[in-house]
Amino acid sequence: MPLTRSARTARPLPAASELDVVVDPSNGFADDFEAVLDDGPTRRSTIGCIIPAYNEEESIAQVIEGLLAQTRVPDVIHVVVNNTSDATVRLASQYAGPHELATDLGEQFTEVFVHDIGKNPDKKVGALNYGYALVEGYDYLLGVDGDTVADVRAVEYLEAEAISDTRIGGISAIYSIDDRPIKGTVAKFLTTGQRSQFAAFNLHNLLRGRNMAVLGGQFSIFSTQALRDVMAANRQSTPWVKDSEVEDSLLSLQIKSAGYLTKISPFARADVGGMTTLRALDAQQVKWTYGAIELMWPGQRGDTRGQPFHPNLRVRWLENFGMLTNLFVRVAFVVLLAGSLSIGAFVFSPWWLLAPAVAIALNTRMALTMRNRNARDILFAVTLVPAEIYMWLRLSYFARSWTRFLSRKKVDNWAMQAKAERGAGIGHWTPLLVVIAVLIATAVIWSMLGPMVQSTILWIGWPIVGVVTVLQTLSMFFKLIRRQHGYKV
Repeated sequence: MPLTRSARTARPLPAASELDVVVDPSNGFADDFEAVLDDGPTRRSTIGCIIPAYNEEESIAQVIEGLLAQTRVPDVIHVVVNNTSDATVRLASQYAGPHELATDLGEQFTEVFVHDIGKNPDKKVGALNYGYALVEGYDYLLGVDGDTVADVRAVEYLEAEAISDTRIGGISAIYSIDDRPIKGTVAKFLTTGQRSQFAAFNLHNLLRGRNMAVLGGQFSIFSTQALRDVMAANRQSTPWVKDSEVEDSLLSLQIKSAGYLTKISPFARADVGGMTTLRALDAQQVKWTYGAIELMWPGQRGDTRGQPFHPNLRVRWLENFGMLTNLFVRVAFVVLLAGSLSIGAFVFSPWWLLAPAVAIALNTRMALTMRNRNARDILFAVTLVPAEIYMWLRLSYFARSWTRFLSRKKVDNWAMQAKAERGAGIGHWTPLLVVIAVLIATAVIWSMLGPMVQSTILWIGWPIVGVVTVLQTLSMFFKLIRRQHGYKV
């Protein structure tokens, strides 16, 4: 079957010439990596690609076309469709069969298989394990989500680095979201926020020696030997297990524990599917945060041994502590400001502008590190208000995740996310209703307090918020002046 572009495709696949890497030449890494690329063709490995797909009719054709357009085409591509109720199988089947392709690296051959495994209680985990059984004899397993389209040299870059160091158990691409096809004000705002969130996450991992805490399932390559070692070390019959709702985080942790490196590539890039509604974004972020909490607090599912200070989980603790600090500062500032204004005790100080100024500078520098940045990314950073609104959204997801976890109520977050993406459910309104209720209760309680008590609360509260804000500002300043070695996210 010839390789053709679908009429539904909204974004063109970039040419290999458009993917020139940009890093600081003074660190020597670019030269080292070019040497790795030069050595790659003489050490040909085998790559089996797995695409777990659930209701991906809008993107599956473009995902497969993106893989067939790679300079290094996977040796086999298995599309594993599960629990689907749309036309994913029919659209993917148009690409089934052998493909002989002319690439920049010469003539290549691959074959696409489409498997409809029907009802699958293990959802994505079940689809991944089904696919693993099909490619376990290959050197590497390339996991690709059903809505992720990679740049044309992504597989080439991942393979070149993987074969250059046998200690590497897995490598992830740099993720972003292509916002060009996005329509609607709310959808564009949410997509820009997610792009900024991805950029910060990617850059953080790149600056940590390119050590990746989470080998995201969107587009990562795994050594099958590392997967076998993980299975043996943890007495598992499959690489992915249901002990976590963030199956990629758990597997990354296990690969690291087995003695392998988990890395992020500075060059391989992929665009993932973003959430374009508040309902869908809420469900996705709550699932991610809830799953991360479960890993930090093992034993909630199955008998996973506790590793709260595992290197991969230290990052999680820092993320959650940072979110808790952000939540405290914002809520306390709003409450104290309202209280001060109510008794005419508020005195403005120019020093309060320092924290927003540093935040704007940091957000702007982050936006400038984005390789495919646009005007919306810059405005999102320099105007501060959109970034602040998006932070409040993230704080609501953070609070909902911890509340759900601490309540110990058994919830299928996978099912809730699927429901939200279908446009059903009203859980995303819960934080707003809670905030309104808390504000009303706080106002009533404040009005019942005497002037002396009100003044005492303000006298104690403002210095505490001030100290925390100063520490936060210092943290942002150190991030602002930190060398970024020319990395582009």
